[in-house]
Amino acid sequence: MPQTDSALITNDIVVFGLIAATLGAIFWLASGPTPFWKKFFAWIPALLLCYFVPAFYNTVGLIDGENSALYNPLGSRVLLPAALVLLTLSIDLKGILKLGPKLLFVFCAGTVGIVLGAIVSFQVMEWIHPPAVAGDTWRGMAALAGSWIGGGANMVAMREVYEVDATLFGQFAVVDVAMASALMATLLFIANRSEQIDARSGADTRALDEMKERMAAYEAANARIPTLTDLMVIVGLAFGLVGLAHAIAEPLSAWFSANVESAAQFSLDSSFVWVVLLSTFAGLMLSFTRVRNLESAGASKVGTVCLYFLIACIGMQMDFTRLFERLELIAIGAIWMTVHVLVIWGAARLVRAPIFYAGVGSMGNVGAAASAPVIAAAFHPNLAPVGVLLGTVGYATGTIIAYFTGQILRMMAGQ
Repeated sequence: MPQTDSALITNDIVVFGLIAATLGAIFWLASGPTPFWKKFFAWIPALLLCYFVPAFYNTVGLIDGENSALYNPLGSRVLLPAALVLLTLSIDLKGILKLGPKLLFVFCAGTVGIVLGAIVSFQVMEWIHPPAVAGDTWRGMAALAGSWIGGGANMVAMREVYEVDATLFGQFAVVDVAMASALMATLLFIANRSEQIDARSGADTRALDEMKERMAAYEAANARIPTLTDLMVIVGLAFGLVGLAHAIAEPLSAWFSANVESAAQFSLDSSFVWVVLLSTFAGLMLSFTRVRNLESAGASKVGTVCLYFLIACIGMQMDFTRLFERLELIAIGAIWMTVHVLVIWGAARLVRAPIFYAGVGSMGNVGAAASAPVIAAAFHPNLAPVGVLLGTVGYATGTIIAYFTGQILRMMAGQ
């Protein structure tokens, strides 16, 4: 895509090198090489910097992100579906079922709380401050639903499906980080007092004790160091399926456009929507095969690398100076998160589930596989894989559920 001459760097290869170096520096600093950086990243998530630093480059004129070819087609059409494949193939549905019906019930209640929270927050803000939900706000909310049901890949997928403006997406990224960070801080505080809370509520913790032992055995049996063959298979599988998804999506979207009258209303005439759905479905189907063993060799880590490059490419398109123009979006996020917490807390109380179920179920939705293990480990180190299992479920369901949540919000917005 041609670029303007206003930016200092106009060569996309040079821009790619700059972005790669920036991401590497952020993650190295996030590892805590000094006490200062350890404290800094305890408050500022690396994810947010991966978005905002490229946005800063664009804002000051160092690069021209809007006209760069890095985001489209490389980022959105290649890296995103590859990330979806690798993040969903690791799902162990059988293992999740063994965790017990109460945990699954609470987790699903959390997902319902996210969908309900989107509807309630939109309606409440329409009553008290209509400009907050006017225009394309519903599109940004659909993207946020993708993040809070699944994760970053699902948020980016919804960003593409509903064509969310880069600045609006950045504003909702702030809401995402602010609300998720507040929730995590609260859950970490609760984790240190979980035994007292469970004792007072009369929760049944027998299944939780068995789970600790089972997860410890699973983790010990499956960990291994990836070989070159493992990594080549992971990369080949991911990008091979991306190519297949594109090959199928083009004629499929054309068929829906020609034969289904309401195809445009539900974005079924968009080839990209089908690429996202097919990539997610392919990864989910592979999770039932031996291919899922690639997770022990780092499949999800490779997928996360693709995801972070994609997030940086999205940040390149944003004008940083416009980021805080709509602080009322924070109010939407606060109402939304409150509804989610109330629903999942009520579900846990209903089935006398341990507070751990509510904590990891909530973060399994809002924080997905990146944050849920942190909360799970805060309750007990051996429970971290539970957070991974629940978090990865969101990657499979987040895109679909967030898509339909977006359709509801679209109707509420009258579009």
